[in-house]
Amino acid sequence: MTDGPVWRWLGTAASFALFGLGGIVLGCLVLPLARIVPMGAGRRQRFARWIISRGFRGFIECMRLAGVLSYEFTGRERLGRAGQLIIANHPSLIDVVFLIGFTPAPCCVVKAALWRNPVTEHALASARYIPNQPTDTMIEAAGAALEADNTLIIFPEGTRSVPGQPLQFHRGAAVVALRAARSLTPVHITVNPTTLTKQEPWYRIPVRRPHFALHVGDDVDLDIFRHQAAIPMAGRALNAHLLRLFEAGPATPLAGTGSAL
Repeated sequence: MTDGPVWRWLGTAASFALFGLGGIVLGCLVLPLARIVPMGAGRRQRFARWIISRGFRGFIECMRLAGVLSYEFTGRERLGRAGQLIIANHPSLIDVVFLIGFTPAPCCVVKAALWRNPVTEHALASARYIPNQPTDTMIEAAGAALEADNTLIIFPEGTRSVPGQPLQFHRGAAVVALRAARSLTPVHITVNPTTLTKQEPWYRIPVRRPHFALHVGDDVDLDIFRHQAAIPMAGRALNAHLLRLFEAGPATPLAGTGSAL
């Protein structure tokens, strides 16, 4: 019963309503109240990120229990290290929800448009997430976050993938990694069947319950790229390497690169 299309449509509608309501309550009530509690700015920021992470994790579990989706997340215990840059491909609208929900209180680079959304702007400001535009400002802020021992999440595509089309990575994530990351960890995400892509609105329910598979790959050896050239050239080389890494798929070795996802 819980895998029928009508039930999944209702569950999906309820999930998005819950997400919107949760964003309003969090951004307009919980986090503003936290501002009046005596605590330092750094502690308040960590609290906001922890609350958002717990909320996202709960949201994913609600969707799973409602039969809207299923998931597996291998290697997630390796997420959340100081100075760690996490990068992932972006096949679905809720990829960021998975990564923030399963990473202990991370920072995240998010679309600048979300800062103009009344449902999300207050929470983003409280957590001091980083808008992805303008690029130079994003790179500086992301580097500072990593140097301050935060875990940082970036989607190098900048927006959701187009099913059947080649991946396209922007070099910003590679430049940030070379400048400031202690470790660079890829997370490969697959969704079968596809759902919540840019071409699929939430109400277009797939023929069966979608399954999200998230695989944390081996850390990329940044020293190889840092030692071979200046950052602009090294950034292009690292970006090309990351693109090949994700195109190869999870747990697939890349010959001659010394790194696998």
